[in-house]
Amino acid sequence: MTDRATDRPTGSPARSLADVEGGLDMPLQEAMVTQRAVRRLLPDPVDDAIVLRCIELALKGPTGSNGQNWEFVVIKDRQVKERLATRNSQIWALYGGLGRLLARGDEGAQRILQAVQWQADNFADIPTLVVGCLRGNRLPLVPLPPVAVSSYYGSIYPSMQNLLLAARAMGLGATLITMPLWSTALARSILGLPFTVQPCCVAALGWPRGRYGPTTRKPVGQVVHLDRYGNQPWRS
Repeated sequence: MTDRATDRPTGSPARSLADVEGGLDMPLQEAMVTQRAVRRLLPDPVDDAIVLRCIELALKGPTGSNGQNWEFVVIKDRQVKERLATRNSQIWALYGGLGRLLARGDEGAQRILQAVQWQADNFADIPTLVVGCLRGNRLPLVPLPPVAVSSYYGSIYPSMQNLLLAARAMGLGATLITMPLWSTALARSILGLPFTVQPCCVAALGWPRGRYGPTTRKPVGQVVHLDRYGNQPWRS
């Protein structure tokens, strides 16, 4: 099996930025239609220069009022990963059990659950984690309207999508997760974050054991409504 960006066998000797950067010339549509959550990763290290290139492209993403208030914590230390793995397993024990109950008879959903379980079991072996954070914390214990919460997190997710697309183009496996951050207080303690910095999501990066897309998605007409919900003139 070869890597789309490098044309090298998966699990081959270490790849440098020079080896994979040419993959960034991949057509945007190809990157978008083949991007998927790749959870099964090799433990092989990822060159720091490749990770930094992904983050450099993440910085091109828009932020609210052009605040550019993101921060990124790159995690390679196994002890730190093990502490996050514990947080991840705690919440997955709850959601995973519920998910298996709801997924009875659904082979597709069961495969996804198996992949998430594999990631949880091997979390500390993920080569690199990138935690996307935002400066300017939300007020603690103060309920905010959904639009305010959406606006706040809207400054990190466009950047993380850029990071994921860059990873895809250079042949890295990646997935966006939030379970390790279910306790903001514990996450701040593990990462050494000040109170003014909010951990938002985690990109798990590594060379894939499997391969990318294409993906299976619903027809666009099934999810698009015109002018008001329920009016679906493009549904067939």
